[in-house]
Amino acid sequence: MARRGACPTLVMSGAPPTTPQAGVASAWPGPSPLHQLPHALHASGAIWPEKNCYTDLWIGVLHGLALEPLAVMGASALVDFEGDQWTFFKPSHDLLRERHGLDVQELTIWRPLLDHALEHLAAGKLLSVEADAFWLPDVAGTDYRQNHTKTTIVLVSVDAAAKRLVYFHNAGCFELTGDDFDGTFGLTPRPADAVALPLFAEFIRLDRTRQRPAAELHALARAELPGLLARRPVHNPVQRFAERFLQELPALREQGLPHYHAWAFAGTRQMGSAFELTARWIAWWSGDQRDEELSCAIAAFEQLSAQAKTFILKGARMVNSSRPAEPGALFFDMASAWDEGWGALAAWQQRQ
Repeated sequence: MARRGACPTLVMSGAPPTTPQAGVASAWPGPSPLHQLPHALHASGAIWPEKNCYTDLWIGVLHGLALEPLAVMGASALVDFEGDQWTFFKPSHDLLRERHGLDVQELTIWRPLLDHALEHLAAGKLLSVEADAFWLPDVAGTDYRQNHTKTTIVLVSVDAAAKRLVYFHNAGCFELTGDDFDGTFGLTPRPADAVALPLFAEFIRLDRTRQRPAAELHALARAELPGLLARRPVHNPVQRFAERFLQELPALREQGLPHYHAWAFAGTRQMGSAFELTARWIAWWSGDQRDEELSCAIAAFEQLSAQAKTFILKGARMVNSSRPAEPGALFFDMASAWDEGWGALAAWQQRQ
């Protein structure tokens, strides 16, 4: 079963990683992250308490390490409509290293994953690995023991003898045991002709972690803005998204709600959660005494995010109905919010 704690976030203790003894290893430098409260980005008051599986991991891990997740979230503003989905946004490894001293490198899976986990967790390195949600009890009621779907988790500690794993997934930290442990590490029996492809994995080195002063992080974030303005989509992506939805609506109706929900997960959800992060990022570095342009940008991106959530439900009703669809006003408002948000940021930057 999954278990989640409810105690205050740890303060970095500088304790060394656990030395493996009889198949036990932990890379976490303090009390178990099972006992941490969620970051505000994952709190119930967020528009999208879950963003995407990879970004959510970094929000949880950084928060647990007493590092600020928003310091690496600026590029969420650059999401674009890619034709059949919105950009799957994630913090860059360069920013993770520059802002927080974390070094992320790909892990070559050449032996059993459990062996890699014991090796690297004992060396003080967290592991980010692809996993099958079928074995993750924190998604009970959706994929757990129902669907084999790919997701990503961060391994924190392993007890091989007890078959116990503590891991980050989505908006929290959990533990799994028993058969779920065997399934996650590929220890369950397979047919003789089954081919198990290696998972994509990364290790996260914590030995150079640093906590910069908040004012320094704010200044670094502000300095990102000219580059973000230069790289923003040339044409309004919400308009292109609206056109594509109307084109695909007959096919979405034909394929039904399960297909629509997959479509919305790759599209509408990514758009909405990205711009909530963008609004929170601007609010974080601009402080309480911000200029009017920045307040306008925050309000516009929050509006876009909230309306995207509304559209998921309205879109489902349109897909489930044979009546003519009339989403024009909602799409117009979302597209206008995108223009207003970027316009306000450009106006503010021009005055600096």
